[in-house]
This record gives sequence, C-alpha cells and structure tokens, in this order.
Amino acid sequence: MDIKAFLFYLFGLVAVYAGLRVVTAKNPVQAALHLVLAFFTSAAIWMLLKAEFLAIALVLVYVGAVMVLFIFVVMMVDINFDKLREGFWKNLPAAMFVGIAIVLEMAFVLLKTFIIPESAANTLVVPVGSSNTRELGRLIFTDYVYGFEISAVILLVAIVAAVALTLRARKDTKGQDPNKQVMVRRADRVRIVKMASEKRQ
Repeated sequence: MDIKAFLFYLFGLVAVYAGLRVVTAKNPVQAALHLVLAFFTSAAIWMLLKAEFLAIALVLVYVGAVMVLFIFVVMMVDINFDKLREGFWKNLPAAMFVGIAIVLEMAFVLLKTFIIPESAANTLVVPVGSSNTRELGRLIFTDYVYGFEISAVILLVAIVAAVALTLRARKDTKGQDPNKQVMVRRADRVRIVKMASEKRQ
C-alpha cells in the first residue's frame, strides 16, 4: 500500500466518523463542528483525486461561510432540547424507511458507476496540458449548460422567496416606514401650546 492509498483510507475513516457524530451528537454545536471536520476531510480526499477546484470551493463556500454562519446561529438561538426530542420514537419508522431508501439509491448509483468494462475504461483520454478546472468549466458551459442555467434560476427563486418571507408584514413586530417618515410634517409631531403663567401662593 502506497502513501496515497493510506491517506485515502485514513481520510475516509475520519470522514465516516465525523458524519456519524453529526447525526448522533446531542449538542448541535458539536454536530456542526464535526460537520466542519467532515468537509475538511472530504476536501482532502478531493485533493488526493486531483480535484483541486472542488476541494477549494468546498472549504471556502461550506466551511468558510455556511458552517460559520450555522455555528453562530446555533450558539445565538436558545434551543429547547426537550421539545426537539418529543416524538422521536413516533417518527422513527418513517425516518428509518427514508434512510434505508437513500442508502439503497446511493448503493445502486455507486455500483452502476464503478462497474465499468475494461474497454470503456481504456478509451478515457485526458488531454495534455489541461486541468480539472478547465474541463469542469468546459463541461458546465457546453454539455450541461441547460442544467446549469436551470439550477441558477432555481437558486434565484429561492433567494426571492426567502426575502419575501422575511419582509412580510407581521403584527407582532415593530418597524418603520421610511415613506411616512419623509412625508411627516412638523404639526404632526410638535404642538406649541401658549399658557398663562401661574403665580405661587
């Protein structure tokens, strides 16, 4: 076993352990930190597979932005753990069914992907002087351009929906209307009253 295979199995074991701790940790902060560890080990595996662009994107986007924001949100929000644990055994059969279905689907996809005939494997030719970043960009903007554009539209719709849900009018919150603030007049806010002075007895 060479050093590359040893590092692959080492990072794989760490990623599996981190993934298990994400779903078994009782503290959400610990679960988020283990998810950061899983992202880092996945990035290391991608580096071993010479997918430098995907590894850097995983570290910058997920670890550097999403997970840091998630950790801050979890630490700031007061979570009632007793309420979260309610209904665990009631929803366990449905959760196990969904989990088993996901495992079977992933196993089918992986088995179908890695069982490649030798003739098909020998026809894979890597162009000289090309990088995975260039090939990924070429595939995205040529063969998969429609899927890429559709995913961009879906993300745009999700952003608009998130903004619309956040900015909706609610009765239990206080806010300011800039239009009313600009159109206000002095007589609406201040009234000068002239009163006769009183003498002390």
